[in-house]
Amino acid sequence: MTISVNKTYLLETAKNIFGYDSPSGFCFEVMDYIRRQAEQFGYSFEKTRKGCGIITLPGKSDKEIIGLSAHVDTLGAMVRSITAQGSLKFTLVGGPIPATLDSEYCRIRTREGKIYTGTFLSTSPAAHVYEDSKTKERIPEKMEIRIDEVVHSREDVEALGICAGDYVFIDPKTVVTESGFIKSRFIDDKGSVSALMGLLELFSREKVVPRYTTKIFISVYEEVGHGSSYIPHDITELLAVDMGCIGEDLNCTEYDVSICAKDSSGPYDYEMTTKLIRLAQENGIKHVVDIYPMYSSDVSAALRGGNDIRGALIGPGVHASHGMERTHYTALENTVKLLYLYLTQE
Repeated sequence: MTISVNKTYLLETAKNIFGYDSPSGFCFEVMDYIRRQAEQFGYSFEKTRKGCGIITLPGKSDKEIIGLSAHVDTLGAMVRSITAQGSLKFTLVGGPIPATLDSEYCRIRTREGKIYTGTFLSTSPAAHVYEDSKTKERIPEKMEIRIDEVVHSREDVEALGICAGDYVFIDPKTVVTESGFIKSRFIDDKGSVSALMGLLELFSREKVVPRYTTKIFISVYEEVGHGSSYIPHDITELLAVDMGCIGEDLNCTEYDVSICAKDSSGPYDYEMTTKLIRLAQENGIKHVVDIYPMYSSDVSAALRGGNDIRGALIGPGVHASHGMERTHYTALENTVKLLYLYLTQE
């Protein structure tokens, strides 16, 4: 079977999605973009009270309601306090690796919508001044944000309208190379959201109707643990699409769709996982099966929330999670193809 993924659309959509700042709890703008994409393909879109998106694809049957989930929320930071010298102390949103933030550019957004730029730095940032500049631990308590404004005191910063609780957006530094690599922060999980948009484009273009009515759930609090704790009550099985892990003792590469048999929250549904493996094998999709040692997904949150569902997990292989991540277009393409087969084949 030939499955024709639109590479240009998928990559352009990925770059657009990466361009929206969307740490957990601040996903309004990117969700509006996702809504416009879904509606242009003729699919309905609705929002939950906490801001998650639901895209509905009518199926040939309503005997089962299939859920696909991916999270558009990312890691980030928030202003914790302002120092006497006019720099910002910060608290993390989700679990970015703090050492990778040293010298990264960021944007601070006030409650009034003003944007200021800045840089994450160690509190010993200069090799010519601080003996411990190379050895100081890179953790929030020993780091701060330098604001690109003429400020000398806490009062100067407060006059800008900056205060505790303001979001700090980390620059994703997205690059798509000619060789097909996507380099960026937050491929976890904007890569998977882009793959789901590519799936919508494919279904719309080829006028494909899934076997069962399908609801795509875009969550906005996954990085802090409760993204899909609520899902529509009629969903009978939920397939999370999230990054595949790469590293020691794992099979996954940046070119594979990874099928997760078990993660920190426990094993995934045996029959769903077996079907995914079989479809990948029978259709020549480059895939691996792995166990993720430190991981949970939207399925994990849905099960903890008491939803009576079957659940499984797949996703594109992503290197260096929660730091400067990288994947390859073929991992996204293989993910789209496996999703297509799962929704259309027995």
